[in-house]
Amino acid sequence: MAEIIQNDGTWTFDGDGVRIVPGSDKGVSLLRRTLGEITVPLDALAGVAYEPGRKTGRLRLKLRDGADPLLQVTGGKLDDASDPYTLTVETKTAAIAEYFVDEVRNSLLLDSVPTGPVDRYLLPGPSLPMTVGAGDGTASFDGRTVRLEWTWHTDEVKTASGPTTLALEDLHAVEWQPARGLVDGHVRFISSPNAPRLPAGRDPHAVELNGFKKDPLMALLASAVVVRMPHPHAPEPGPKALETAPTAPAPGALPAPAAADDHDALLRRLRELGELRESGILTEEEFTFAKQAVLKRL
Repeated sequence: MAEIIQNDGTWTFDGDGVRIVPGSDKGVSLLRRTLGEITVPLDALAGVAYEPGRKTGRLRLKLRDGADPLLQVTGGKLDDASDPYTLTVETKTAAIAEYFVDEVRNSLLLDSVPTGPVDRYLLPGPSLPMTVGAGDGTASFDGRTVRLEWTWHTDEVKTASGPTTLALEDLHAVEWQPARGLVDGHVRFISSPNAPRLPAGRDPHAVELNGFKKDPLMALLASAVVVRMPHPHAPEPGPKALETAPTAPAPGALPAPAAADDHDALLRRLRELGELRESGILTEEEFTFAKQAVLKRL
């Protein structure tokens, strides 16, 4: 097991996943504190890296495309402060961060975890029901319905028709854009690919975001909606597949636990690692790390 404890939070790796607990320091972002504790399963990871710095470094998890609904809806536009997969590391604990990276990388190598996209969400998204007030409105989601209510300073074009209610099954997509400089952001609930795109301040299906503290929470609510919608990478089943397809697991459901390590399988893995080293795919250092991880399981 590897664990690193910082003011920003605590990351623990047990071989099966990374448990992330946000720190209690007042500087920890509102999004991280609201999201709370999460566990990233090993098969959701594409990689991990430690970036050293002059005063502090950063530990980063890279998730596979499509594994996390929050990353899916934010599309790389979350800043480091709000990104739950970034940990600020004090320079005096850099060695611990590097050990953490080695342990995760060894397990990814040992378990042959692919780095490509996935066709289902491997993380469940935030807890429900959820209500967020930011910008010119308040958005609520209970798992079935999105409701948008307006504040006193909302444009009259939006307030004229009263609150907006959208059923989950009627949504085509959810779009989140943070405020940048003098340009406002938004969260938009899209009912049709051909729906007209009005400015967010005048669109009754959108909340305009002005760059204040609670804005990132709208990304959390958006992810709670997205995780319950069809996955963007899910294969389209044919007629026969529709008849015989098993019931899909609930969003965020954990995969069945793996069987105990088989002695012969681990020995075969050692031979495979030796062949990878001989063929030049693995460096001597990578081979040594991976071999030690296998031997621990024997």
